[in-house]
Amino acid sequence: MTRLAVLLALLLGAAPCLAQTQKVAPRERGEVMLSYAPVVKRAIPAVVNVYASRVEQRPRNPLFDDPVFRQFFGGGGGGQPQSRVAQSLGSGVIVDASGLVVTNHHVIEGMTAVKVALSDKREFDAEIVLRDPRTDLAVLKLKGGANFPVLELGDSDALEVGDFVLAMGNPFGVGQTVTQGIVSALARTQVGINDFGFFIQTDAAINPGNSGGALIDLNARLVGINSAIYSRSGGSMGIGFAIPVNMVKVVVATARGGGKEVKRPWLGATLQSVSREIADSLGLERSSGALVAEVLDKSPAAEAGLKRGDIVTAVDGQPIDDPEAFGYRLGTKPLGGLASLSVARNGKPLIMPLKLMAAPETPPRERSKIAGNSPFTGATVENLSPAVQEELGVTATHEGVIVAEVEEGSIAASLGIQKGDVILAINDAKIARTGDLKSATATRKPLWKLTMSRGGQTFTTVING
Repeated sequence: MTRLAVLLALLLGAAPCLAQTQKVAPRERGEVMLSYAPVVKRAIPAVVNVYASRVEQRPRNPLFDDPVFRQFFGGGGGGQPQSRVAQSLGSGVIVDASGLVVTNHHVIEGMTAVKVALSDKREFDAEIVLRDPRTDLAVLKLKGGANFPVLELGDSDALEVGDFVLAMGNPFGVGQTVTQGIVSALARTQVGINDFGFFIQTDAAINPGNSGGALIDLNARLVGINSAIYSRSGGSMGIGFAIPVNMVKVVVATARGGGKEVKRPWLGATLQSVSREIADSLGLERSSGALVAEVLDKSPAAEAGLKRGDIVTAVDGQPIDDPEAFGYRLGTKPLGGLASLSVARNGKPLIMPLKLMAAPETPPRERSKIAGNSPFTGATVENLSPAVQEELGVTATHEGVIVAEVEEGSIAASLGIQKGDVILAINDAKIARTGDLKSATATRKPLWKLTMSRGGQTFTTVING
C-alpha cells in the first residue's frame, strides 16, 4: 500500500490493512526512498572486511641480560616479549569473479599477511598483487574459491551533487554496516590524501574501518572507494571522501593484466594554480585552470606545443579547475592515442593534441640504500628520471639523485632528510648518479656541505661530521 493510499484511508476513516502490505523491489527512483533494502541486498555480498597484520621485532632491553634484574621476572630469562603483531582493519570490494578485491593502500601498507571475510562468513587468505600509493589504492587476490560475487563498476563522472549514495564497510570492526547520504560535492581537491586529489564528498557516515569500502549509487553500482573523513573527534562528522571509481578502473585494469605498477600518461610540464591575481593580470574572468610554469624538452607537453604561461582549461572536454583536477583527468586516460587539451594563450582558445605515453625511465633508477656514516645513512636513493618524478610527485627539472625512502630512526631521518629530496652536490662535488652519492659518502668527513632541492627550492646546508 502506497503512502498516498494510507493517507487517503486515514482521512476516510478506514483502517489500512498494513499486515497485507508486501515489500517489493522499487520500480521507480522515487520508490527507493521507501527502502534501500533491495539495493543493499544486491551490493552487500561483494563488500568485504579486510584484516591485515605484520610481526614486528622489538629491540631487547639490555637490562634483561643482568641476572640481578632478571630475578624479579622469575629468573627464566623471560621479560619483555621480543615481538608484537601490528594489525590494520579496513574494508574492500570484490571487482572480479576470480577474487580481485580493491581496498585502500593505507589499509595494507607495511603489512605482510592479509585475510578477507565475506558477508556470508567465509574467510580467505589474500595476496597483495598491486600497491598504488599515489592513489591510495591496492588490489588483493583471494586464495582459493571461484565465482565470487562482484560489484558492478559505475561511472563517477555521471554523478551529480544531491544524488543519493550508500556507504558500506566495517566501521570500528562492528561488522558489515550500511549508511545513507547524498553526494555533497564533486571534484574535491586540496584534501591532501593522495597525489590524485579529486574526491567525491558525501555525508553518508564513514568511520575508521570503512576505509576501502564501497560507495554505491541506487543502481547498486560502485561509484567510489571510501577513503577518509574530516573529523575533530575521530568519528563521522558528515564529511567523508571517496576515490572516484573511474580512477579505480585504471588500477583494476592493471591488476587484471598482471601488472605490478600502474603506468599513467606523462605530461612533462610543471603546472600551478591560477590565483585571483594571476587571473586579473591575464585578463581572465575566473581564477580556474592549470597554469603552465615549466615545459620539459622532448616531452609530450613540448611536442603538443604547450608553452610557459599557457592555461589548460579542459582535457577531452572535461573542465579543469586546478592542477589536481588536471592530474586526475590525465591519470584516468589509457596509454596510447591522444587526448585533446583546451588551452588559453594570451586570451585566445587553442586545441592541442597530447600524446598519451608513459614517462621514460632514463637514466635507469639504480636504486641503492646508503650505508656507512654520512648524513644520508639509512636513505634509499634513485637516479632522477621522468618516471621517478611521476612516481614520487616531484617537479624537479634538473638531474640529480632523489631520496625514495628514509628508514625510521636512521641518521638521515634524524637530520630531516625527506622522501622526495633531490641531492645535487656534496662538498661542491656534483651528484648526478647514485654511484656518485655512494662514492661521496663512502668515508666519514669532518664537514658535510649539502646542496639539495626540496619542493622546487634549492638550498645549501652544512653539517658537522
